[in-house]
Amino acid sequence: MAQRANLLIVDDEPNTLASLARAFRLAGHDATVCDNALKALEFAKTQNFDLIFSDVVMPGKDGLSFLEDLRSQGITVPVVMMSGQAHIEMAVRATRLGALDFLEKPVSTEKLLLTVENVLKLRRLESENRQLRQRLGKHEIVWTSEIMRKVMAQVERVAASESRVCILGETGTGKELVARTLHERSPRSAGPFITLNCAAVPAELIESELFGHEKGSFTGAAARHTGKFEQAEHGTIFLDEIGDMPLSMQAKLLRVLEEGEVERVGGDKPISVDVRVLVATHRNLESLVREGKFRQDLFHRVYVFPLVLPPLRERREDIPALVKHFSGQVCAQNSWKPIPFASDAIEALAAYSWPGNVRELRNVVERLMLLATEGGVSIDTVRAALPAAPAGLLSGTTSGPLADRVQSFEREAILGELRRNNYHITNAAKSLGLDRSHLYKKAEQLGIDIQKQRREEESDAC
Repeated sequence: MAQRANLLIVDDEPNTLASLARAFRLAGHDATVCDNALKALEFAKTQNFDLIFSDVVMPGKDGLSFLEDLRSQGITVPVVMMSGQAHIEMAVRATRLGALDFLEKPVSTEKLLLTVENVLKLRRLESENRQLRQRLGKHEIVWTSEIMRKVMAQVERVAASESRVCILGETGTGKELVARTLHERSPRSAGPFITLNCAAVPAELIESELFGHEKGSFTGAAARHTGKFEQAEHGTIFLDEIGDMPLSMQAKLLRVLEEGEVERVGGDKPISVDVRVLVATHRNLESLVREGKFRQDLFHRVYVFPLVLPPLRERREDIPALVKHFSGQVCAQNSWKPIPFASDAIEALAAYSWPGNVRELRNVVERLMLLATEGGVSIDTVRAALPAAPAGLLSGTTSGPLADRVQSFEREAILGELRRNNYHITNAAKSLGLDRSHLYKKAEQLGIDIQKQRREEESDAC
């Protein structure tokens, strides 16, 4: 199906405006007409055009000055200049100012439509290249476990919708990766995927980052800045660590979600935006709402479809596949031959607790490959790379299937923490990085009857 373009036509001749607009509309495009450069500049500031056609010779501000103003204010939309009084110097100046093309009037309808088609084709290629780069391993989700199968089924279900998704999970579990996957599998995949980490931007700058600012709106604002929402037009914006967003900013974000409009800092006109919003946090938003640190009305706006990512310690079956995937990435990046991992090295990695989750595993795999000997990555290499791991964990003395060894380690780890904390469930769960309910569930899965175990040990002590 042919793409539809949003076009702006700038010319002081009413007949030219009427004929061009009619030609574009008959071809299925949207066309806005304007008879002077000053008014056109205002349109360009508040609307998102795919392409601008502008006459050169106009009363007041001419087309070249209009083009210069667009670029000085950070408006990067492609511009095609047209003139019935064309000469080489004019064309050269237009090109230097960033014009996409220079057409001599009268311009045939066929030439105009071909120009639009080429611009749309270029944008499509840029989008496809961007998506291809995203898919080259770096952004691939690797999984074999049942728990991740369920997560990915939810991703597939919600990706094709316009619903807002709140991705929940510990640091390093792959929240941005899942957000990218949601975007790539959505009808908006040809559009941009724009990210902002709310925790990484100072409170006084986050409004400008999200909504943009006008030139001179504050000290240091030397030029107009397009915000993340405008950059994400027809695509997806991903707000990571939304639980760390300042309360004052939460109110402004709520307005954008409710009205679909942003207003730049220092601006006086709302700008409509067509954007899907995905958010993520490692914090408990419901608790933040109760504590008055997160607006309840915003919570209801972003918490439409919660998607919970498990920590790596709950998907240990995926670790061998992840190690293979990451080692392949490292070899490709460094033009190395494949570096093998010994089976006991993989087993040790699968038994480790991974407080930094998948992100930590990726870094450790690269470290192991740098430390590897000619024979590859051995258990000794793992011991050298993970010196803080419990001694028994990397001993390599267990035997049997990997799943049984992991289960045995988990059982001993839980029993050890229960004993160290005198069977105080809350403290033991905290030491293990689990919720109370999760500790009970895990103990049940491993065949540990906590109360029975406690009674038996108290009896033995007597």
